[in-house]
Amino acid sequence: MTSPLYGQMMEVPLLASSLLSHASRHFGDIEIVSRRIEGDIHRYTYRDCEKRAKQLAQALIALGVEQGERIGTLAWNGYRHLECYYGVPGMGAVCHTINPRLFPDQIAFIIDHANDSYVFFDMTFWQLVENIAPLCPNVKGWIALGDEGCMAQFRADMSVPVQSYETLIGAQDGDFEWPELDERQAPILCYTSGTTGNPKGALYSHRSTVLHAYAAALPDAMSASSSDAILPVVPMFHVNAWGIPHAAPLAGAKLVLPGKDLDGKSLYDLMEAEGVTFSAGVPTVWLGLLSYMKSEGVRFSTLKRTVIGGSACPPAMLRMFEDEYGVDVIHAWGMTEMSPLGPLARLNHRQKQRPLEDQRRSLEKQGHTLFGVDMKVVGEDGRDLPWDGKSFGNLHVRGHCVIDRYFRREELPLVDGWFPTGDVATIDADGFMQITDRSKDVIKSGGEWISSIDLENIAVSHPQVAEAVCIACAHPKWTERPLIVAVLKPGATVTREELLAHFQGKVAKWWIPDDVVFATELPHTATGKLQKVRLREAYRDYVLPGAVESDA
Repeated sequence: MTSPLYGQMMEVPLLASSLLSHASRHFGDIEIVSRRIEGDIHRYTYRDCEKRAKQLAQALIALGVEQGERIGTLAWNGYRHLECYYGVPGMGAVCHTINPRLFPDQIAFIIDHANDSYVFFDMTFWQLVENIAPLCPNVKGWIALGDEGCMAQFRADMSVPVQSYETLIGAQDGDFEWPELDERQAPILCYTSGTTGNPKGALYSHRSTVLHAYAAALPDAMSASSSDAILPVVPMFHVNAWGIPHAAPLAGAKLVLPGKDLDGKSLYDLMEAEGVTFSAGVPTVWLGLLSYMKSEGVRFSTLKRTVIGGSACPPAMLRMFEDEYGVDVIHAWGMTEMSPLGPLARLNHRQKQRPLEDQRRSLEKQGHTLFGVDMKVVGEDGRDLPWDGKSFGNLHVRGHCVIDRYFRREELPLVDGWFPTGDVATIDADGFMQITDRSKDVIKSGGEWISSIDLENIAVSHPQVAEAVCIACAHPKWTERPLIVAVLKPGATVTREELLAHFQGKVAKWWIPDDVVFATELPHTATGKLQKVRLREAYRDYVLPGAVESDA
């Protein structure tokens, strides 16, 4: 007998497979377009995708894969990788997306830690597989995402036994019903970038994955709809491509997958050819795209909006997209531990009544959080700080899309039920959050905090600066002072003195950096973020102007 406290609704679990089934049944003819590793453009539909994902599920069962086993992927954004996204968790196993940009030792560690039984890989990574396979003794088989003809060109050079994906799934008929799993089971495993120590795993649930897809598709998030053509530049090996492979079929949107070629020309050409209306990626990708467009004098004909995240979007980039190309930028923030989306900068009705410059200042922040993620900032004493846009402290989050612990780790990272993000932030009266720094990157000068992100944004707003990073240098009097490391645009002639003068009037005088050094390039992490750890090490002994005198 059911309890009178319960509603009388169908018990239908929230499963990742239901997203693809929905798209196949109700948007079956909508295209999924991929630039293949083979070099051509591949087209098929959501209906085709589900059938092949079911063939993959059947093939895994034939291999003896059981529910809960981890299946790794080393792949770009393409239709075969999308089939892994659904075929693996659809039959009850866990799709473990692996970042191929990590160091080989880290990749081997991740595969071993996850205990992957099979690894699917794009053929561009055959040499990587050749190198790491001896370090991964628990992997039962390596499966190349291609057909026998494509494999022939490198099979003779490989000592590792490899199967063809097309041969593997071609032996199955796709006549398969997705099993009704417990929605608390895990469909996806993602690891952090591992910038400090070994990467840590975030094991999502079917429930959290579907709820995240709902939230990501909302009008005040990505606003995904069946009238969109969506191109995720953010890789599918990086935190579920920010949820787009799940949100797109939920909404019935056309999906355009760019493969390995993420240079400005390749992206622009694909966007124009496929009528892309929405995209998402990290600032470094957009830097290359905007540079290409400016040099060629071309414009977007269909792109309406883009999400920029992964690291803070420079205000100059946001304004260039909007003022010069008419593209709305949605500034976003998230973490692997959060599935990953948290807040996104979308203005509400009241904010839109304010002067344009006030609106832009709000859009430069990371924004208002999605349903499913709550957030707060706390001081050094652990107490909640006011939402005044000025009080900055440690950012904590919680919600049904936030992990409560890392995969195969016993210790709980939570503090009073909240996950400490490691970011320093403010929240204003509108509920808009702004990241001011990573806790390890904030510059502590004379007992006061200086935001390295604010100084970086000012540096890249100079018309001759392509990219810049701000790091702390030791100072005998103030403990730490800011140093700017900048990369100039081709042909630029700006001097140290001119760039420092660019900060005047934009921040408090004591925030102005003590020095500027110019570099030919800056190091980035495997996910496109500036690698401040390496820069701090490189400039560990750098002597700032006046530092010696201050010591006297």
